[in-house]
Amino acid sequence: MTYEEFRRHLGKAGLTNKEFAEMVKINRNSITNFKKDGVVPDHWAIVAMLMGVMADNALDFKEPLGRIEIDQKKARGSAAKGRFGGSKQPDMFVPRDNKAGVSA
Repeated sequence: MTYEEFRRHLGKAGLTNKEFAEMVKINRNSITNFKKDGVVPDHWAIVAMLMGVMADNALDFKEPLGRIEIDQKKARGSAAKGRFGGSKQPDMFVPRDNKAGVSA
């Protein structure tokens, strides 16, 4: 689904990007990245379309979604020194005083 179509469905549902992100517990920047890419991942496209269709048919989607306990997604891609893309690889740069090669 294109970003424009995604926004159209959110509009039908009466949601802003920020409200959608808060509702499904994703980072607002992810939606900005969708715009930059021009394409929305299939799973979020499905959610937005269903929200739009439910709103068109005067069905409340906010209350049922509010009952689901969704864990906040962690930001990805924030790299630390010696780490690639925030992955859980062991540290590549070990302090010199650490002779065993195990990072602190």
